[in-house]
Amino acid sequence: MGKIEAARHNARGFIGNKVRQSIGSARIEEGKAVVSRLTGAALRAFFVMVLIATPSALLPGLGSDGKQMVALIALFAAALTFAEYKTTYPGLVEFRDAPPFNRIRFMILFITVFFLTVIEKAQVTPTTLSTLFNALGIMVGNALDFPYSPVRLAKLMLADDASEAQQMAVATAAGMAYLISLLGLMVFVLVLKLQSWPNQVGGFNVWVNLPTFDPTASGDIVTRLERDARLNVAFGFLLPFLIPAVVKIGSAGFEPLTLTSPQTLIWTMTAWSFLPCSLLMRGIAMSKIATMIRAKRRTEGVEEGSGYLPA
Repeated sequence: MGKIEAARHNARGFIGNKVRQSIGSARIEEGKAVVSRLTGAALRAFFVMVLIATPSALLPGLGSDGKQMVALIALFAAALTFAEYKTTYPGLVEFRDAPPFNRIRFMILFITVFFLTVIEKAQVTPTTLSTLFNALGIMVGNALDFPYSPVRLAKLMLADDASEAQQMAVATAAGMAYLISLLGLMVFVLVLKLQSWPNQVGGFNVWVNLPTFDPTASGDIVTRLERDARLNVAFGFLLPFLIPAVVKIGSAGFEPLTLTSPQTLIWTMTAWSFLPCSLLMRGIAMSKIATMIRAKRRTEGVEEGSGYLPA
């Protein structure tokens, strides 16, 4: 009996040690995940600050009040980014856990702002790099400035009495921004093909990656995803043509847009090119998700329109 009790005691001790080791390992992994999430959120917040501060840091002539305003906006955007990425629950940022969607989108935005800033720097304090970027921008702007092109229509946002230098500056910035958006969109499509995006371990979480999209609403989720994808692609294609027309119509009775300030020109042309590109990327991504769900249903033998959402 003593040997049996000793064996039982040893077995209980062994099992207890295993349980404690398992709990300890789980806590260590959870702690690593929290640290990794906080580090990633802080790094993203820093990059957002750098993005917003780039024009004011590289271009001279901004007063102290303007610098304080830029710093305040950068801190607010960084705090919002950190709050979005430090939590496991969804917020406002889409495709947060489906890289590299937001990484490519951020790179397109940052490269656009940086290139336009360096081009504008050539007009104030020219250097070898800024002169090279300015010459490249002029060449791209002239190549894309043909009748009914987005670059030609972007010049409609200027006042009627805008000088030739102002028109050339807008065409240069618009051409470079539009080219960067097109190249970024091509890179995004190529990455989707090569990486079979969103091929993730554990499945694609619609709730986290599409917080503004309700998968439980009426209608089949695949049909709704495809409809939203078509709408995003259509608006993304039309926005470069619609924005100048809306600005021109909206300026009736008000002071026309001059775009004489380098900061105004940079951010206006960046928004004009980035918003359509972002909508196109979102439409392509939603279409890819709809295709993924349809293929999963077909594999598991689920009928179309059943409302089934794979894990």
